[in-house]
Amino acid sequence: MTVSKTRKGFINSMHKYVYLFSEGNGSMRELLGGKGANLAEMTNLGMPVPQGFTISTEACTKYYEDDRNINDEIKAQVYEALARIEKINGKKFGDAKNPLLVSVRSGARASMPGMMDTILNLGLNDEVAAGLIAGNPTPAFTRFVYDSYRRFIQMFSDVVMELSKKTFEVIIDEVKAAKGVKNDIDLDADDMKKLVELFKAHYKEEKGEDFPTDPAVQLMEAIKAVFRSWDNPRANVYRRMNDIPYSWGTAVNVQPMVFGNLNDKSGTGEKALFGEYLINAQGEDVVAGIRTPSKISKLHEEMPAVYDQFADIANRLENHYRDMQDMEFTIENGKLYMLQTRNGKRTAAAALKIACDLVDEGMISREEAVMRVEPKQLDSLLHPQFDAAALKAAEVVGKGLAASPGAACGRVVFSAEDAKSWAANGEKVVLVRLETSPEDIEGMAAAQGILTVRGGLTSHAAVVARGMGTCCVSGCGEITMHEEEKYFTLAGKDYREGDWISIDGSTGNIYGCAVKTVEATISGNFDRFMKWADSFRVLRVRTNADNPRDTAQAVKFGAEGIGLCRTEHMFFESTRIKAM
Repeated sequence: MTVSKTRKGFINSMHKYVYLFSEGNGSMRELLGGKGANLAEMTNLGMPVPQGFTISTEACTKYYEDDRNINDEIKAQVYEALARIEKINGKKFGDAKNPLLVSVRSGARASMPGMMDTILNLGLNDEVAAGLIAGNPTPAFTRFVYDSYRRFIQMFSDVVMELSKKTFEVIIDEVKAAKGVKNDIDLDADDMKKLVELFKAHYKEEKGEDFPTDPAVQLMEAIKAVFRSWDNPRANVYRRMNDIPYSWGTAVNVQPMVFGNLNDKSGTGEKALFGEYLINAQGEDVVAGIRTPSKISKLHEEMPAVYDQFADIANRLENHYRDMQDMEFTIENGKLYMLQTRNGKRTAAAALKIACDLVDEGMISREEAVMRVEPKQLDSLLHPQFDAAALKAAEVVGKGLAASPGAACGRVVFSAEDAKSWAANGEKVVLVRLETSPEDIEGMAAAQGILTVRGGLTSHAAVVARGMGTCCVSGCGEITMHEEEKYFTLAGKDYREGDWISIDGSTGNIYGCAVKTVEATISGNFDRFMKWADSFRVLRVRTNADNPRDTAQAVKFGAEGIGLCRTEHMFFESTRIKAM
């Protein structure tokens, strides 16, 4: 809260909604979001971070309280912060001769995939592009400017104005086809300028108005888009799955652009020190798969000084956060800039290894290690898993909800009766249904896994599968089902009865081939970790078991007794269910 005295002597209280990176720190995650807090922390550590500002999660909450409007107080603080970073960076937002271009990113306090994509190069328009080129009218720089401009139009149209990204990709493909080239990098400055004009014409055709050229309008619309993304369907589903309160809101990070596509001494990348980077590229090129990146080790050959600086920063950040970090960086004309760091995403097995390694290195205690691994990650290790090498070679063809953990591989069947009869003949099957019902129970029990087109995490398929300990992926709406003809279509391919598929109930991934599975075992890091947990716990652990098979498995995993036995489940046996 800032307090100021007016001319008449009255005291005005103004709530602070906007923070420069230099005004925050890593402990302000609830206010600045994870990304903003980490950018502030890296700034405090003296790392090369392009200096911008964060609009707080409270501003997002206020936006919804004000009927989805950004009030004048928040706007004034945004423009004040913008003026301060103009001074820090020696550039002016919207100026044709020395323009400040910015990126706009969302950043909630909890990592939320599926929120909003990043907007890069915001602040560009025809005058700014022309002014930039006038200062360096070489073909390479002209190409760079128009490449940045067409990227901005495409991203802004997609993310902010909700025009389909694919329609712009079609325009790019048409320009490449007309020139007889296959890759974006083969397009020259004139081609990029042509794409800018084609993109603007497409925008006007779709929206009925010209593409916004006022940088201030561009910025406010982008901020609104971040706030709106907090309430989009993907975000709502993810929050429900992960118990993230709606009231938290998301922060917005506005940061000066540094250009990885400026020249061959520029590049962008992520994830150290196993990681990848691209020369002459911008951030989305790495994750979009448009070009094949190089391994981070090759940076040591191309830019040894930058590599050594990056390796030192990576080591410092991991020691500071005492955890494995996922980092993003850009190199502009041979100078390294850090754009983000966060605790790295990891599989259940990796989470155990990292926790044990950090204990062995003396960085965290055993108590901290136990608290760092999510219980549901451990649950997934108690079920069959995909073989790591086989999984690496498999292609994801679809994704549903991760309804019941484990991995399953089998031949496609479309009815409970077929699942039961095929399994009786020694075949491994995956039962694929629009949705399941109590009549399917025998087939569900016989199947290695269950895949449904409809239903959520509390659907019949999901609840029963979890009770049985059977892998299940539910609610894959991408599937077109042809139940009578006994085939379904996914990602443009037909899968018929008897075809092999594999599903991962821990991630929701669907693979259009057979992927080898391995049985769960408690050994190595898992055994070690569970012994630590046993030494700290005060409650005894009993199992939920309804039959001798489940009881024996629970005792094998360390259960000390039976806590819940639902006697009605005795009737699920194949010789009894029909009588019921």
